[in-house]
Amino acid sequence: MVNLKDLKYLVALADTGHFGKAAERTFVSQPTLSAQLKKLEEYLGVKLVERRPKNVQLTEVGKQVVARARRMLNEGDEIIAVARNNADPFAGKLKIALIPTIRPYLLPRVMPKLRKALPQLRLMLYEYQTESLLARLRDGEIDLGIMALPTSEDGIESRVLYREDFTVALPNNHALGAKSTIKLQDLKGHTLLLLEDGHCLRDQALEVCSRVDVREPEDFRATSLETLRQMVVAGLGITLLPELAVESPFGSQRGLTVRRFAKPAPHRTVGAVWRKSSTRIPAIAAVGDVVERVMTGKP
Repeated sequence: MVNLKDLKYLVALADTGHFGKAAERTFVSQPTLSAQLKKLEEYLGVKLVERRPKNVQLTEVGKQVVARARRMLNEGDEIIAVARNNADPFAGKLKIALIPTIRPYLLPRVMPKLRKALPQLRLMLYEYQTESLLARLRDGEIDLGIMALPTSEDGIESRVLYREDFTVALPNNHALGAKSTIKLQDLKGHTLLLLEDGHCLRDQALEVCSRVDVREPEDFRATSLETLRQMVVAGLGITLLPELAVESPFGSQRGLTVRRFAKPAPHRTVGAVWRKSSTRIPAIAAVGDVVERVMTGKP
């Protein structure tokens, strides 16, 4: 029989690409891990791993086995979670992933409240772009995602947590800085700096500005909001930043002027996503309630 421990060794090797690191992750010696994987290969009758001096790679069949092993291991975790949740649904680990344009700005606001409200819940925090977050959610690698909505993934539930207005970030002494608020039409003809492909904020900014003629430089695309902010300070153009990203301490950066849009301001909706089949729904709901209260001021 294939046992879960051997599958854990294989998945750890796939994640680390190194026998020594995989052994450390699974708390066994390297010879033990290597020997168990050889036994697994013998049992299955196929080669799962290409062993090279400084480069460990999975074979094609190895990759297929790893994908299924991940699902089996996650199901095993779900079995344990079902049993533990029956005793205390608000205890144990909850794996939460946030997209990069939300995580550094939201977590400092909500983590103290979450620790106070759910002291027995151990939050494991990760950061992924939207596509990767949803893939890991579907595969059971995370329990909860916090991202920009909407999403239309099969088998995924969502709830709105808060709405966040966009602002306009300008270099100091920019002509638009003389305005107290900015209309969308004011952006016409200006150079708009954006994040690289893969960030949903890029698509949202393009959607907001689709009604006016703005220019995107082909040779400048930022990997993060902080890089985007520095590009604006350097005078390379203007950009849209979500409201949380310009509030203290981020908004006090030298060389940067921030202006709000005239009402109704363009905005994004931030929400929680989880699997319909999840066994952690009570804990997920409790985390969502805390985040929503903090961000909207609801009692």
